[in-house]
Parts: sequence; structure tokens; C-alpha cells
Amino acid sequence: MNAYAQHTPHRMQTAAKLLTMSVVVASLAGCSLFSSDKRKPAELGPNVALLGVKQVWSQRANKANPTLVMNVTGKAVTVGSADGSVFAMDAGSGAELWRANIGQKLSAGVGSDGQVAAVVTETGFLVALSQGKEVWRKRLPNRVYTAPLVAGQRIFVQSADRSVSAYDAASGNALWTQSKTGESLVLRQSGVLTSFQDTLVAGVSGRFVGIDPNSGAVRWEVPIASPRGTNDVERLVELVGGVSRVGSVLCTRAYQMAVGCIDANSAQQRWTVRADGINGIAGDEEVVAGADANGVVTVWNRENGSVVWTSNRLKYRKLSQPLVLGRSVIVGDETGTVHMLSKKDGSPLNRISTDSSGISVAPVLAGNTMVVQTNNGAVFGFQPD
Repeated sequence: MNAYAQHTPHRMQTAAKLLTMSVVVASLAGCSLFSSDKRKPAELGPNVALLGVKQVWSQRANKANPTLVMNVTGKAVTVGSADGSVFAMDAGSGAELWRANIGQKLSAGVGSDGQVAAVVTETGFLVALSQGKEVWRKRLPNRVYTAPLVAGQRIFVQSADRSVSAYDAASGNALWTQSKTGESLVLRQSGVLTSFQDTLVAGVSGRFVGIDPNSGAVRWEVPIASPRGTNDVERLVELVGGVSRVGSVLCTRAYQMAVGCIDANSAQQRWTVRADGINGIAGDEEVVAGADANGVVTVWNRENGSVVWTSNRLKYRKLSQPLVLGRSVIVGDETGTVHMLSKKDGSPLNRISTDSSGISVAPVLAGNTMVVQTNNGAVFGFQPD
């Protein structure tokens, strides 16, 4: 690793903090680009609340990290914590639906279809739950940092090396594995695993890959970014969660290289643009939004990828993946502040305080409630006034 860091320091030193050897996993969870950066975060100035929002409930989970993404199924939100606890709540009221403890630390967030929930432990077990009761657990061959996808009575798992496997949700029996040629480096970060109609969609080496969920056969591949450079770090290119889907159009980020969209119906690339970020993106019918590793927020036109606006207002504040909601682009920062920026021009609409532990898990929308989880495990529900 040290030899690689002598070249192209910005990209390679950043990558070194989030990378791990594909065989031996380094203990680097939670590292961020500026964990040792002394550059001063942008000053916020006074808050002028142009968009009313109120806290309607709060709950307590346990400590979180960026791979422990929240799952939304209807109006239910399921949260995983680093210590192995899993907690489901009603997004409208914050009422607890069920709670469980896996007994081992978690390496990835929760997947759920409303009936079965699935998590993966740091020791490599896939665990299936029903209403908080463990149904089965199965040892996996590889480490996992992407939340499982539960759909069609199956549980789909993407490993750190971006291979994809399917398991029967009721029994845990292995159904198939779509292997990927091993890379010397992999990201210790959530990848892309989602669905479109009857196709499983995964991110593999900078490409969206459509997979037959019944057999594991590849149906199509569409690139967002391609490897370049002279060594493993420079050539690393992976799609990172999350994905913004509207109709048949899926958009995502390629780690430190690009943001782009494809049409899954035609298996064609719509557009791709250079973008130096490490976290996932979000969007709606009009725009796609993302935060660069240095805290610069950019919004692109969803149709063609042209830049709608770029803002330095939150520079160096260590931002979460955004949420696009109504006329706002919403991000959390390392102080636990939730920032609401205008989707139209990036101007501030409001900001909300949670606790001071920081927000690294992407905020989510469930029903008409925005749900935010802090690094210390406080969970908040916010609604418009």
C-alpha cells in the first residue's frame, strides 16, 4: 500500500483508507477522506428557516457506520447497528415493531421485503430474521459490505469482491453464485445491488450488470466508468451505493471517477460525467445529487447530466450521501447537522440539529417522514410543518 501512495496522492491516499486486500481485510471501517485532514470546514452562518420541518419522534439504536444503510419497506424502517442489534420501527410514529440482537457485529446494512430481514456479520454469517426472530444463519465464503437484497423469496448477497450469490429465504440453501474475476483490491464500502422488473442489477467493476435472478446468468452489462492507470489503486473502479431509480433509469456513482445513468430497459448508457466522490448519490424525476469527497455538493440534470448547480457551502464538513426530497437536497454532516439545500439553486432552506456524533448513514424517506440516524445510534423522524 505504501508504495502505491507515492503516486497521485489525492486519489491513491483516499483509496488506501477505504481499500482492503481481497484476501486479508484491513480494519478500516468508518475511515473517511479527511479523517486526518486539518482543513477548516466551511462556516455556516445564521440559519434562516425558509422551509418548515419538525421533529416528530426519536428512537435509540446503537452505533452506526456508513455501510449500515437503513432499509425502507413501505412505512417501516429497519436499522442495523455495528454491535449486531437490528431494530424495525414505524416511520410515521417511531413505534418499535420488533428488535433483535444477532450476537455478532454487523458488516453490512439490513435488507428486507417486509417479511424477511437479512444482515451479514463481520465473522461472515448471513442471518435471516422474521419479525425479529432468527430463522437461520449461514456462513459465507467472502466478506460482505453491501446490504443484502430480499426479493422473490430469495436473499441476494454481493461480496466485497463484487461476486453475487442467491439463497432461498426460507431455508438458506444456496441457489447460485455469479463469480467475478478476483481483484487485488476491493472497497470496504457498500456496492450496488438492486432490482429492475425481473432483473437483478449489481455493480461490478464500474458497470451495471443485469442478472437473471433464477439462474445467475448475465443478461446485459452497461459501463459507467472504465479502469485506467498503471497500478491496482489507480485502476480501481467500482460502483458504490446508493442508486437513484426513476422508471427504467438507474443512476449511480463510480468511486472517485464518475456519476452516470443507464436505461435498464434498453441496456444503454444515458450519460456519464467526471465526478470525484466516494459516497452514493440520490435523485428524483428531475435531478441527481451527490457530494464530492471534499464536501462540494453537485446537482446534475437527470435527463442529460448537465450541471444544474455546484455549492461550496458545506466544504470539508464530511457529508453523508444525500436525499432528494421535494424541493430540497438533504445531507448530514460530521457535527450531526442536517442541511436542507434548494434543489433549484443550492441556497440554504433550513438546517436541523440532531446530536453531535455526526451523520454518515444516508437519510431515507418512508411515507412522509424523513428518517436520520447518527453515528452514536440516535434515530430521528422529521416531517414538514
